[in-house]
Amino acid sequence: MVVGLPNPIKSESIQFIELPVIDLLAERLNVSSLIIKACEQFGFFQVINHGVSEDTVAQMEQQGLDFFAKPVCEKQRAGPATPFGYGRKNIGVNGDVGEVEYLLLDTSSLSISQISNSISNDPKMFSSGVSSYIEAVTGLACKILDLMAEGLRVHDASAFSRMIRAVESDSIFRLNHYPPILCKDNNTKVGFGEHTDPQILTILRSNGVGGLQIALADGVWVPAPPNPNAFCVNVGDVLQAMTNGRFKSVRHRALRNSYKPRMSMAYFGAPPLHAWLTSAELVTPQKPLLYRPFTWGEFKNALYSLRLGDNRLHLFKIHNSEYKVG
Repeated sequence: MVVGLPNPIKSESIQFIELPVIDLLAERLNVSSLIIKACEQFGFFQVINHGVSEDTVAQMEQQGLDFFAKPVCEKQRAGPATPFGYGRKNIGVNGDVGEVEYLLLDTSSLSISQISNSISNDPKMFSSGVSSYIEAVTGLACKILDLMAEGLRVHDASAFSRMIRAVESDSIFRLNHYPPILCKDNNTKVGFGEHTDPQILTILRSNGVGGLQIALADGVWVPAPPNPNAFCVNVGDVLQAMTNGRFKSVRHRALRNSYKPRMSMAYFGAPPLHAWLTSAELVTPQKPLLYRPFTWGEFKNALYSLRLGDNRLHLFKIHNSEYKVG
């Protein structure tokens, strides 16, 4: 079964967005076609029958919730050994803040093992849970990227997935924890401000508590309710550039709008720092090159110089006269 695409929503009267739901066990050609359409129309979609076991998801979710349930004093003591946000609310280095605490991990096994020793009461269990989850969602991301390449008729069907399979891949894994809103403070709060994801592709799962909102083309923010059987997938800035603007990296944010704590588990598939990113194969006389070739390292440097909600891709846009096809 392939679940068809809903119509794009553009009305302020809509209370939530019905993201496309795609069954990865359906006929491959249809799946590929639906993924392409979802990336063009929404920049977001959900996948079911994804091959990631519920045990793997449940183990990672439990490890994450246990992790954030620790007393503040324990989190603060771990600070120097975990410089990426454990027990903190700053987002990046340019002044962005949010109602969120998070842990940002390199996806290499060695890095996970080292960080587990400093933050977990059971490092072996934590390391095993994180490593198994990352391995599973990396495989899922590669499967989706191969389907995208096939749908775009890219000459090398593994052109996208090979970048995140590389040993030197710069992919990361992030746990975000949004504390519940207290009764005396029941106003909706932004947990993680509006932004696009800079990498190639994001694979997202939450603990079933809503909070994700997506910005529609007319600027309206619309909630995207979680699906307990699905992973949410979204296009990153790099993939928009590599598809010559055909796929859309869409602005989104996370709200604290529940009396329950929300935890999201996000895998960000990224290429090696030295990898050159170009959409030359998708350029035609009718669709001139939109972005100049650049490395992920160059894009990442630009990313770190900007605020969370700033547009990075415009820095790499070119004048169409600079490049010619043929």
